Amino acid sequence: MRSQFFAILVIIISLASCKRDFRNEDLKIFRYNEAAGITSLDPAFSRDLANLWACNQLFDGLVKLDDKLDVKPSVAKSWDISEDGTSFTFYLRDDVYFHPHDVFPGGKGRRVNAYDFEYSFYRILDPELASPGAWVFNNVVDSGFTALNDSTFRISLKQAFMPFLGLLTMQYCNVVPKEAVELHGKDFRKNPVGCGPFCFKYWKEGVKLVLHRNPDYFERDESGNRLPYLDAVAITFLIDKQSAFLQFIQGKIDFLSGIDASYKDELLTPDGQLNPAYDDNIYLIREPYLNTEYLGVMVDTIDGSGQEPLTDKLIRQAISYGFDRKKMMRYLRNNIGIPGNAGIIPAGMPSFDKNCSYGYSYDPLKSVELLEKAGYPGGAGLPAITLSTSSEYLDLCKYIQHELMLLGFDMSISVSPPAAIKEMKAQAKLPFFRASWIADYPDAENYLSLFYSRNFCPAGPNYTHFADQVYDQLYETSLAITENSDRCLAYRTMDKMIMEEAPVIILFYDEVLRFVRKDISGLGSNPINLLDLTNVIKN
Repeated sequence: MRSQFFAILVIIISLASCKRDFRNEDLKIFRYNEAAGITSLDPAFSRDLANLWACNQLFDGLVKLDDKLDVKPSVAKSWDISEDGTSFTFYLRDDVYFHPHDVFPGGKGRRVNAYDFEYSFYRILDPELASPGAWVFNNVVDSGFTALNDSTFRISLKQAFMPFLGLLTMQYCNVVPKEAVELHGKDFRKNPVGCGPFCFKYWKEGVKLVLHRNPDYFERDESGNRLPYLDAVAITFLIDKQSAFLQFIQGKIDFLSGIDASYKDELLTPDGQLNPAYDDNIYLIREPYLNTEYLGVMVDTIDGSGQEPLTDKLIRQAISYGFDRKKMMRYLRNNIGIPGNAGIIPAGMPSFDKNCSYGYSYDPLKSVELLEKAGYPGGAGLPAITLSTSSEYLDLCKYIQHELMLLGFDMSISVSPPAAIKEMKAQAKLPFFRASWIADYPDAENYLSLFYSRNFCPAGPNYTHFADQVYDQLYETSLAITENSDRCLAYRTMDKMIMEEAPVIILFYDEVLRFVRKDISGLGSNPINLLDLTNVIKN
């Protein structure tokens, strides 16, 4: 542990309001480091995890997710969905206020109303703003946002889409006040005004961001106490993750998210458990993460240049049976992640098949049988295949290569920069590639859309060019199913179809790892790795 330490800046902070000053030592301040940096505090640009985490402390939307990924009320206390699934009507609370700001009369916070959501959502669609979140409203009809009165807000869709409620939990859909946006213009990114649990106080880009407790926040705990418990949040931007790790060990940072190679072996045992040396000061939270890592296969030929053996599903199935995922996770990833023995829907998603009633486990004899059935006994005559990957995943790909070559496969690996892989994949120029898919919102439709024929790349994210008429019909039907349990059943049926045809070979489902100081409680975790500090207590 050798590095120069960055001194924590003195924070002058408020206890009773966003403007009054109190001594730093009297306050409960949650501190974390954001190595990736923050580019904007405007929720319209909350595309990256760093921006999203900060915006989640400052803003709120109509609805939100709990740690089980269930949609819960937020600024909207309730809602109705029309029988045809094309109209969502929200009824707003009357005790939600924007943070105090000089733009409001008397400098006090103004009450949030339905017209604020109408403005905020149309703002996202404004081409001049160029928000990366505009796609969220692709299914909304023209003039589809309507404030019926101060407390009633309606959204009209082109066609039924039950996952839409989950989309509205994204930070793009947070409410902003028109007055503050128009006052600051493009500088709203560094002068945010929301209605979330914390108020903006200070931001020196690349150095420190400070948020203060919102004393008028509308949420309360079970005993009726107003949330949040913390007085402030302080975010630093140390680029060197080793330096951030050292500050965490010294107690100058309250938690670390994820694991970096520079300190992985220090914090974790080979089995992925917390190093017992840190048991007295740190605890580890593990949670399935909505990220599926897989190998993708173009199931049709690419301008006649496709790798012909991979267009045979027997070969793809043989690959899926041909390597030991549990062994791969233990020796290459310290057991961080869940072996991908089920479908494309990841662990952590409500519709994940926990019983593994479909999918692939390690079965080399089955792999050999499939090769023979495909006309290549022992791999004799099997054409060579090339797997494309970036250097970050080279070790995993080499492991798979070694395992498959023992079964008779002739496999080589092509390494390219991540940006090049992404571009070639989107342009349907990679017959066999490593990829991953992280959910944008907590619904399995995220993953199943990858195999909908109308989403063929380059127009959409169907990178494997999988096409099946029955699948398409089931996919379209599922979007209008209002009952979650029935929609979940439809999702699993589609997932099983995908695994049978094997356009993807699942590697593993990722996990969220959070290392937390023991004087912190109430932090929790969730499969979308959203940072929520509303209920955090610092003792």
